[in-house]
Amino acid sequence: MLQYNYPTIIQFGNDALNAIAPALQSWSSQKLCIVTDKNLVQQGLCQEIIEILERKKIPFVIFDSTHPNPIEEDVEKALELYQSSKCDSILALGGGSPMDVAKTLRIVASHPGPLEQYDDNLQGSEKIIETLPPMIAIPTTAGTGSEVGRSSVVLMRKTGVKTIFFHPKLIPNLAILCPKLTQGLPPHLTAATGLDAFTHCLEAFLVPSLHPMADGIALESLRLIIEYLPKAYHNGKDLEARGRMLLASQMGATAFQKGLGMTHSLAHPLSAQFSMHHGLANAILLPHVLRWLETHCQQASDRSAFQRVQDIFKVFGLAEATLSSSVYKFVQSLGI
Repeated sequence: MLQYNYPTIIQFGNDALNAIAPALQSWSSQKLCIVTDKNLVQQGLCQEIIEILERKKIPFVIFDSTHPNPIEEDVEKALELYQSSKCDSILALGGGSPMDVAKTLRIVASHPGPLEQYDDNLQGSEKIIETLPPMIAIPTTAGTGSEVGRSSVVLMRKTGVKTIFFHPKLIPNLAILCPKLTQGLPPHLTAATGLDAFTHCLEAFLVPSLHPMADGIALESLRLIIEYLPKAYHNGKDLEARGRMLLASQMGATAFQKGLGMTHSLAHPLSAQFSMHHGLANAILLPHVLRWLETHCQQASDRSAFQRVQDIFKVFGLAEATLSSSVYKFVQSLGI
């Protein structure tokens, strides 16, 4: 088990679940609310966590009604359980959806409603002033990197729009990266979530603002994904590949503190309108967005953007090509 802090405490390894009880005990947690989905419960991925909690005599409840694209009602129902059970801490288990519900739950559990007032687009982050309940984040996919992220995304009832809630306080107190929890992820979801991480890194690196730390993390994460995503896709039991993808995923979420781009801007309404998996939406859109960007940069004679593309070519091991065609071939190789 390795520990490093960037930007939160991260436990990595197949025995990393052993960090759950000490963390809860250090917070003097009286009752834990586990936020997950029914599919993960049915697959038994909650079982080892449940056994740890029972062995340590830590009370808990489970909210497993999260939708694949989280909706406002998910947060409301989770809050009802959280409050009625008198919980004081949260554990998110799953992909980006349970993470988003759990993070948003932290806001409504410590701040007055309605939720819509905390919309980041309406400067809602300025209203997040109270101490949030402590949270453990355990990803079962390698894509969103939400376990180290500062935001959540929920489809709001009134507007029908995917809404971002943002604040540095939303970063989970502890992220646990356990490769064995991702072994059961089917190939198509391995590819889709992996392409989400890939898009985070690629778009963050192409953002023109100066952020050398984010750029360095983005390039290394791209290298890891290019090497290990095909291995994880073709052999889901490859723990080394699964572990490297978890690391690449959280690196991508760290890198996109610099920003994202058109692919994500388009993917959010696409997944909201058609209930499409977010990673799949990114994978479909990314080559087309890159083709447009290449044309735009050539017309504008943008040498800075050209150099960034050359840096990405080096990660792909290419001498010269178009970035859009290179990415398209990579996406196609994963069956998307």
